[in-house]
Amino acid sequence: MPYSPEGLKDAPAPDPTGSAAPTDPTGSTAPTRRGGLGLTGWLRWMWRQLTSMRVALMLLLLLAVVALPGSFFPQTPQNPTAVSQYLRDHPTSGPWLEQLGFFDVYSSPWFSAVYLLLFTSLIGCIVPRVGVHLRSLRTPAPAVPRRLTRFPVREQYPLAADPATAQARAAHVLRRSKIATREEPGGVLTVSSETGYGRETGNIVFHLALVGVLMTMAWGQLVHYRGQAVVVEGHSFVNAPLDYNSFDSGALFAEGDLEPFRFTLEDFSSQFTIDARARDFQADVTVTTPDGHTSSEQVKVNDPMAIDNARVYLMGNGYAPDLEVTDASGQVAYSGPVPFLPQNSTYMSTGVVSVPDANAGKNQLGFRGTFLPSAIPSSDGAFAGSAHPDPLDPVLVLELWEGDLGLDEGVPKSLMQLDTTNMEQVMTPSSTGSGELVPYRAVLRPGESVDLPGGRGTVTFTDLPRYVALDLRYDPSIVWMGVFAGLAFAGLIGSLFLRRRRIWIRLAPAADGTTMVEAAALARGDDPGLARALDRVLTAMEPKDE
Repeated sequence: MPYSPEGLKDAPAPDPTGSAAPTDPTGSTAPTRRGGLGLTGWLRWMWRQLTSMRVALMLLLLLAVVALPGSFFPQTPQNPTAVSQYLRDHPTSGPWLEQLGFFDVYSSPWFSAVYLLLFTSLIGCIVPRVGVHLRSLRTPAPAVPRRLTRFPVREQYPLAADPATAQARAAHVLRRSKIATREEPGGVLTVSSETGYGRETGNIVFHLALVGVLMTMAWGQLVHYRGQAVVVEGHSFVNAPLDYNSFDSGALFAEGDLEPFRFTLEDFSSQFTIDARARDFQADVTVTTPDGHTSSEQVKVNDPMAIDNARVYLMGNGYAPDLEVTDASGQVAYSGPVPFLPQNSTYMSTGVVSVPDANAGKNQLGFRGTFLPSAIPSSDGAFAGSAHPDPLDPVLVLELWEGDLGLDEGVPKSLMQLDTTNMEQVMTPSSTGSGELVPYRAVLRPGESVDLPGGRGTVTFTDLPRYVALDLRYDPSIVWMGVFAGLAFAGLIGSLFLRRRRIWIRLAPAADGTTMVEAAALARGDDPGLARALDRVLTAMEPKDE
């Protein structure tokens, strides 16, 4: 019997001489103290608990529970800006959560501990079962029990055939199962069969595949890399960490593992219905490899571009107004496209233009903008929105701020948000003549330029290119994940639908020249088809009409 703390009770030690246990002066039996489990015993007990299927299921559930914070809290590898914002918004609880690893859950010690314990538990559960199963496959089918009348599924009747012929016919029907034919005293022949080993095989395959999934996931997390990048028409992307807007990689990743390539976004086209429903998106790119070879490729939604072992997915798109900003001294402080993020189905978009080099960095400029591809004018001279995603009447509306953009604080900041903590919005007199100050707004169409108030410089809307948001992934474990997932599914099907059955047949010669057949069947668990399986064998033993 295995050791267990619950099974150890104080009991008197047996006396080898057979005499009674010693008693105290009052006549009661004196208890004999027994030693504890010891270090080896406790380790053996803990190993047996850890490798039990009950604990494996508990660890699997616990792994799902400890992964939940990764859905509730921003994660540093994916969004460091959101983590910084959370720490600013929660100055009391934020640092504690950071120390406990809630902002990098999947690399935290407690998540790794549960993951490793689950892996160890599954290995400890499966390896002994594999040995037992292999030994059972090599052992012959069990002999026919002496009394078959104790089984609920049984038959007994005379058969007009000799025992040898009936035995051969039964063995032929049961040839696909593990079968054993024997001869008992008195000329009695027996047939034993056992089938359904595929059920246990499927169970083992399922659990081995689950271990494979865990190992593959761990390997993929160590060697993978993934990044997001925004590429404007006419611009290129080089597969290097500096060209990514965000980049995440595994612990075993090195920059030399990046697939060497460069591609240029030649054109981006989109198709919309009249009611602004998207029909198709397509990015045409030119890929260049280190050997100078170029090829034309296309990236579509749900149709990624494969470059060696990396895949490039089209995740989003929008407009990137090309702007040029000069400061008060007339120097060009900013020039280039600015991606604007769509806010609705008609591509009304918002964006931010930061000009840290304006006025030699002493009085920096910042713009909050709204872009309308097909502007809808309103009665008050403003705009009510965009009527369609296509640029039928593109209008860019900019609000101006000046001060310190806060880019030198060392805190990550989003490119789509303007930090106005140390800035003031530029105000101008209202056009109504009331003398009221209202926020300054510059309204621009492609090719137009406006002077900023107070001699602060100019802003020019030079062009309107499109941009695409790309997601690039490299994870060699995906193929193996599919393989192990398929094996797990196949093993699960086998463990659920295959039946473990035993069929026994005893054939005894009778005095009248017939054969007395005694048969029974047994299944592990419920098996509605057990009686039919036995009847199929007995029917095959009947003599064939010539």
